[in-house]
Amino acid sequence: MKISELKSGQGKVDIEVTVKSKGDVRSFNKYGKDLRVCNLVVHDDTGEIKFSLWNNDIDKVNAGDKIKVSNGYVSEFNGEKQLTTGKFGSLEVVSGSSHSHSDKKADKSEKHDKKKKDEEVSDEDAF
Repeated sequence: MKISELKSGQGKVDIEVTVKSKGDVRSFNKYGKDLRVCNLVVHDDTGEIKFSLWNNDIDKVNAGDKIKVSNGYVSEFNGEKQLTTGKFGSLEVVSGSSHSHSDKKADKSEKHDKKKKDEEVSDEDAF
């Protein structure tokens, strides 16, 4: 299946896509449960679509990864189609930048260094 073929309300979606970008993780509490959600933009050779990642799946996926969605679901939010694994679907990282715990620490360190560098640049810009 390809992104261009997806229709709002469609279930049983099996598709392989590449992660173009990964948004910020948002946390909230619903019915006494702590939940996390993150929006991705995924694409194939026919187009792109937003993809909602939930809870533990968020930590599995990074920009540049190729992922396989099995039994996914297409919903619509604010007039825009979105793909998700839903209650019954699953997600598998086929290839890409799968990170181990030590890699995540390195990533955080790099992000911290970049943020610090960005702050230094903006401090210089102030003068």
